[in-house]
Amino acid sequence: MRRIRVLIFILLAGWAAAAQAQIEIAFYSKDMASSFPHAYVRLTGTDEQTGQQVDTNYGFTPVSLGPGILLGNVRGMMETASPLYVQRSDRHFALKLTDEQYRAVLAIVDKWRNAKQPSYNLNKRNCVTFVAEVAIALGLKAPVLPKLMKKPKSYLNQITALNEAAILHWPGGWVSNQQDQGSPATAATATAH
Repeated sequence: MRRIRVLIFILLAGWAAAAQAQIEIAFYSKDMASSFPHAYVRLTGTDEQTGQQVDTNYGFTPVSLGPGILLGNVRGMMETASPLYVQRSDRHFALKLTDEQYRAVLAIVDKWRNAKQPSYNLNKRNCVTFVAEVAIALGLKAPVLPKLMKKPKSYLNQITALNEAAILHWPGGWVSNQQDQGSPATAATATAH
């Protein structure tokens, strides 16, 4: 009987490991400097289904900046930021994804990329609402906070605070300590469960 339990445990452990993708998602923001404030997600790791290395990021942004952005809907697009832009951004928190969660994030990216144009609205459908939808799809709390929907860093700080316990209990969960934001050496990190 003990051997059967051990065998079942080994099989279940192997199945659980197979379900865990080797992809990390991190939530970033960039304050105004020479660019528009922005929120986006970065995916890194290895796609277990294809074996391909993944290092990309996605953020929703207007196609061009102009006065029309203040008046209503304008053309929007998914954008991938440069490595230097990522390096100069604030990393708020990160999670390891299952294959199912990874595919769900990619489906959200495709949905936003292929939305009927004009698809960007500074007040209703912007980079903050994009990262909020991703967070919700992963089971995190990401409520609409009207005063923060145009403030990516403040919004992600609030979402991090709302979900800190859940993030730190998540396999591979990581939360910035806000004093040296983006530096894993000084961040709180969870151990895999």
